[in-house]
Amino acid sequence: MSKRHKEDETNKAAAPDAVGNPTAPDAIDGPRTDELKDKLAAAESEIAELKDKYLRALAEAENSRKRMRHQSEETVRFQRESLLRDLLPIVDNLERAVDAARGGGNGKPIVEGVEMVLHAMREYLRAQGVTPLSAVGQAFDPTRHEAIDAVPSDEHPPNTVVEEVHRGYQIGERILRPARVTVSLPAPARQRSDGEDGNSDVENQ
Repeated sequence: MSKRHKEDETNKAAAPDAVGNPTAPDAIDGPRTDELKDKLAAAESEIAELKDKYLRALAEAENSRKRMRHQSEETVRFQRESLLRDLLPIVDNLERAVDAARGGGNGKPIVEGVEMVLHAMREYLRAQGVTPLSAVGQAFDPTRHEAIDAVPSDEHPPNTVVEEVHRGYQIGERILRPARVTVSLPAPARQRSDGEDGNSDVENQ
């Protein structure tokens, strides 16, 4: 073997192995891999925590909706019961009026019973903020009146309410029910009689 060949073999044997080289890629990537794994684990933990908070928020929102719906239903139920309870005295008065009608007599107890019922009903409506509308003699207003008929009239200006068929009511500033009314039309022009026409023709001659 030549001297040069022996030197190459010696140098090859003395060369550091890639596996044991402290600057090999695996030795460099080891700490970076651990760092990435730690970051991934932290991100996964944060995602799991956020997901848990999201699910809790959804559950709380659903519970809040259920509570609000339940409270709304309870409020409506209480209001309905209060309305029906206030109507019971009116039913009592109607029953008394019916009993009086069955007992015969001159009819005065019946009228008095009906008047009691009407008075009680008006008081109840007033307590609820409901007031009647005045219509007769006023100019027709489509926001407050509903015209169901129109009649010629020489006593009222055209488009004036001359009769109230059903009374209108309002609650606060809002119309609860418009008044059903009859409205005036212009009176037809009076025609002259035949005699008047004849006289006029003679005078014109």
